[in-house]
Amino acid sequence: MAGQCLTGSCFLAGVIFIGGLSASLPVLNLHAVVGVIFIHELEREDFKDTFPFSMDDHEEPSFDPPITFHANLLDHPDLPRWLRYIQRTPFDTGYLYGSATSKDVGKQTIEVMAYNRYTFETVRQTMEIRISSSPEGEMPYQADFLVKNWDVEEMLPKDAQESFQEAVDSMWEQEGLTVINITSALDRGGRVPLPIENRKEGVYVKVGSKDPFTTCLTEAKSPDNLYRCRLEQQPIITCYDSFSPRFQVDWCNLTLAQEGPEHLRHPDGASSHNP
Repeated sequence: MAGQCLTGSCFLAGVIFIGGLSASLPVLNLHAVVGVIFIHELEREDFKDTFPFSMDDHEEPSFDPPITFHANLLDHPDLPRWLRYIQRTPFDTGYLYGSATSKDVGKQTIEVMAYNRYTFETVRQTMEIRISSSPEGEMPYQADFLVKNWDVEEMLPKDAQESFQEAVDSMWEQEGLTVINITSALDRGGRVPLPIENRKEGVYVKVGSKDPFTTCLTEAKSPDNLYRCRLEQQPIITCYDSFSPRFQVDWCNLTLAQEGPEHLRHPDGASSHNP
């Protein structure tokens, strides 16, 4: 009879209906600059109170729901090549981060979908990212550090970057450094650490400046220190290591690059790949 249904069928229909509930947040306008790290935090709190059930009940949820995100370029399955997404667990903040290139100048539309893993509700947000060239141009001197005892998402908050910049300032002996890019060591060929002793994946931090490298930095790439690295020994740094103990830098993986007419090159003239 019309209007009747089996209990199981009604329940299934209810689940499908609930799973289809969706809400939207206002469009967010963001700005990225070529050659400067772009970071946007996906705060769980911004999405949690917008889930349809939360809006209908007008009450604080009695539990903290697990929320995950999916982000993609409009009308594409994935993010643009320069942009990455990370969220360690469904109870952590998510991050969109990366460093745009001159080929990306213009506007890109990113769609973010938040999923409530308890109720299967979703919240959508559209982000318009305007990408512009840097008025100062590309930083002519760039240093790429591998920090062994940090994970990438730990370096993305502003206070962590400022602490790292202070350490670099002490060895580069100048101010006005620019964080160009932050990359997980796993994305650069690193190995997944064993789940013991709270080991970290490692993170690369690339910084740039208009001022030349100091002897303090270049001596890490001296012939004697390169030989020590081949023996799997750490280079000898004569100046004060301002990174230790908070940031354990792998000095054998330090890359120093200087801008040439068409690309970045090492101070000794060899070409340098710019990931």
